[in-house]
Amino acid sequence: MKKTFIAVRDVDEETFRKFKAASVRERLKLGVALSIAMKNWLEEKIGQKSKIKFPKVKPFSFGPGNERLSEEVDEILYGLKK
Repeated sequence: MKKTFIAVRDVDEETFRKFKAASVRERLKLGVALSIAMKNWLEEKIGQKSKIKFPKVKPFSFGPGNERLSEEVDEILYGLKK
């Protein structure tokens, strides 16, 4: 990822202080936090999706007798009964 140096004018001082403090709390560099905020704003405003792609995983069988395996795991973990 190419990095760019920018200078921004007309930023609300209080908002910037709060944003900078939040980035410090999250242990993020200010530029990284700003990049995340800009990406989130773009997704919200124009529907631009992130370029993060999940690996393609094909379903597989655990063998006979495990047809309800996912439901059984949910029951154990979350107490859900179907």
